[in-house]
Amino acid sequence: MPLNYYKEELKKTAESLAKSGKGILAVDESTKTIGKRLASINLENTETNRKAYRGMLFTTQGLGQYISGAILFEETLFQTHSDGELMVKKLEKLGIIPGIKVDKGLKPLAGGGDIETFCSGLDGLVERSSDYYAQGARFAKWRAVLQITNNGCPSKLSIKENAWGLARYARSVQESGLVPIIEPEILMDGSHGINKTAAIQEEVIKEVYMACKTNGVYLEGTLLKPSMTIEGAECPEKSNPKTIAEQTIRTMERSVPAAVPGIVFLSGGLSEEAASVYLNLMNKIKRKATWNIGFSYGRALQHSCLKAWDGKNITAGQNALLARAQANSEASKGCYLEGSQPSSDEALFVAGYKY
Repeated sequence: MPLNYYKEELKKTAESLAKSGKGILAVDESTKTIGKRLASINLENTETNRKAYRGMLFTTQGLGQYISGAILFEETLFQTHSDGELMVKKLEKLGIIPGIKVDKGLKPLAGGGDIETFCSGLDGLVERSSDYYAQGARFAKWRAVLQITNNGCPSKLSIKENAWGLARYARSVQESGLVPIIEPEILMDGSHGINKTAAIQEEVIKEVYMACKTNGVYLEGTLLKPSMTIEGAECPEKSNPKTIAEQTIRTMERSVPAAVPGIVFLSGGLSEEAASVYLNLMNKIKRKATWNIGFSYGRALQHSCLKAWDGKNITAGQNALLARAQANSEASKGCYLEGSQPSSDEALFVAGYKY
């Protein structure tokens, strides 16, 4: 269908996802990556165990009070719960909008630096997205990854290629009725300072929206999922939380169009507590645009939850998930009291993170 057919629905869905006090649960780990998570609690990577874990998440009563949407892996979108009901129906009962990861993963970028990649999956995307829409998905996610190094990465080629891929994806899924989450992630790897991150991130996001304009992407029916503006993990000079919040908001104000209804930050290897604290501080800053500042966290919502669940303790797992969901809900309104919810301050950074 043409984009105009879906415009009203896209705008409504994007606004629902970006509702104040709510955020997105990213549970779209690939089969290989969820296997690593399960291995951390000594569980085998089987469909039964994957189903049990995700089923635990999607039957957490009250989760919809804090979570507006959940990004699923393709397996989960078409999967049934152990009781025979579709996983997407479990989410809908909680008032949570189902979403879907549509990219096909990172590939080496020919002509780019040794570590540079592009995100694959554009072939057949409109048709696949139509199938996902029919299954109940109403938004999509596509992750482009850029890395800052001392030898010139990200290159101009990498920035342009990844921006163009994000824009092509966004336009493609909108033509099938899905709201695109546009995710140009700047990895935490590296020894660079926060000012360099800010400069590179501003350049990247501006390039993304120039490509979106060329492709006719309907911005009111999109969300942006960036990383926070923070120094490299190996940088000896660590910024305080207030500086990180200020730099992040300044970078967004310099590069994100006001037409975008919401910015949902990724946690990108931050600890559960740090992800909440930084988000809370961002929401205390007066800003020029009215976009909602929320969250789309994976590890920062699931880390303690997975450990508490441990393959069998459903109530403990759900309580841990609710605690972090409530913490980030409060943070997205600027009223989170540090340490008021159970959390882990364990750093979740993984070098060259892929999933």
